[in-house]
Amino acid sequence: MREIVLDTETTGFEPSEGHRIVEIGAVELFNHVPTGRTYHQYINPERSMPKEAFEVHGLGDEFLSDKPKFHEVAQDFLDFIGPDAKLVIHNAAFDMKFLNAELGWVKKPLIGNDRAVDTLMMARRKFPGSPASLDALCRRFNIDNSSRTLHGALLDSEILAEVYLELIGGRQPGFGLSVEPSSGPATQGGASEDWRPRPRPTPLPARLTEAEAEAHAAMVAKMGEAAIWNRGR
Repeated sequence: MREIVLDTETTGFEPSEGHRIVEIGAVELFNHVPTGRTYHQYINPERSMPKEAFEVHGLGDEFLSDKPKFHEVAQDFLDFIGPDAKLVIHNAAFDMKFLNAELGWVKKPLIGNDRAVDTLMMARRKFPGSPASLDALCRRFNIDNSSRTLHGALLDSEILAEVYLELIGGRQPGFGLSVEPSSGPATQGGASEDWRPRPRPTPLPARLTEAEAEAHAAMVAKMGEAAIWNRGR
């Protein structure tokens, strides 16, 4: 199963007010394990960077002036995320709103909201009433985010990947131990994508010997009605 942990940085809060994406960072996971493949791109927003946004992101007009515009990188971004990988995003509604606005402006296919996995909502469901910011979750899971002095899309994606794995139960949340996806039945040394535990078709033979069974029965008989399992009847 392929997933993309993703983060964007923007000039503001609303694309409808002319705000744009200035940075995209993404990390690829396969079966909940980072593959080492990443996507990172600074983007010229074709507008000035507000002072407040510069203070948060550290990205100024001069730095962004020679970076490619969104229409120049849109297809590379779409190629990286692919047509069906789930997108793991903290506060997904915000990033999806900006990504689809940018894609719409350059006449590229929009990303379905059903592809988004919102770690903010996951954290709020799992820890109701507790802080659910990325920094707060790092503290909860003892994840080192000391290098996060400014918001950066790739760094935040890498940190979010660790948080996401903790939210779903660690690096082996299902204990299925599958290595390669397979469309066929489970085989020795691997498992299909839809593998589920099922009863054994043939029960394992008992390892208890006849003498051991008789000794156990005799011990139970000696306990009689005083046995703990008979109390309260």
